[in-house]
Amino acid sequence: MDRKFLKENIKKEIIEWFFCFVVAYTIYLFINYFIGTISGVKQISMKPTANDGEKVLIQRTVFGKKDLKHGDIITFIAPSESVNKKVIEENKVLTGDEAVANYDEHLGIESFSFNFMGIGKKSYIKRVIGVAGDHIVISEYGKVYRNDDLIDEPYLKDGSTSRNGAYVDIIVPEETIFAMGDNRLQSMDSRSFGCIPISKIDGYVLSRVWPLNKIGNLK
Repeated sequence: MDRKFLKENIKKEIIEWFFCFVVAYTIYLFINYFIGTISGVKQISMKPTANDGEKVLIQRTVFGKKDLKHGDIITFIAPSESVNKKVIEENKVLTGDEAVANYDEHLGIESFSFNFMGIGKKSYIKRVIGVAGDHIVISEYGKVYRNDDLIDEPYLKDGSTSRNGAYVDIIVPEETIFAMGDNRLQSMDSRSFGCIPISKIDGYVLSRVWPLNKIGNLK
C-alpha cells in the first residue's frame, strides 16, 4: 500500500474521530446544562439521606424551574470562600443583603467555562429549610424553628443537629432559600454562609439511581 495514501487515511481517521468526539461532548454539555444529569454524591453532609459514593438524578433549572418547598433537596453553586469573613453581631436578626451568601463574579469566557463547562465549579447538595419570608431560628441546642414552630425533621440521624454557624436567626430574603445538610454535625450550609440566591441553584434532586437496591426518591 502506498505510504502517502496510508498517511492520508490515518489523518482522515483522526479528523473523523476528533469530530465525533467534539459533537458527542457538545451534546453531553447541552444535556448536562439544560436538561439534567446523573451525578455522584461526593460529600457526607446529607447522610443518612444521601451517602458519599451514591448517584442521584438531577433536573436542571434552565428548562424546568419549579416553586421550591420545604424539604426539597437541591444542588447549588458553592458560595465564595470569603463568606466566612463576615462579622455577624450576636443576637441580631439578619435580613436583606446581609443574610445572603457571597459569590465570586465570573465574566466573559470565564463565565462560559465555569457555568456551562463546569471548570472550577463546585456544588453542594442540601435540603431546603426556609423559603422567602420564613423566619429561621436555631436554638443553642441546635433545634430548628421556622416561623416560631419547631420543625419535625425525621431525616436527621438520631435527631443529631448543631447550631454550627453565625446565621442562626434569619429572615429569608426574597429570591433566596435557607438550606441545610441532613448531617448537621458535618455540614457546611446556610448556617455558615447565609441564604442561597435562587439564581445559584443548579438542580433539583429527583431520585437516587445508585446503588440499585436503593433506587428511589430521597426523603
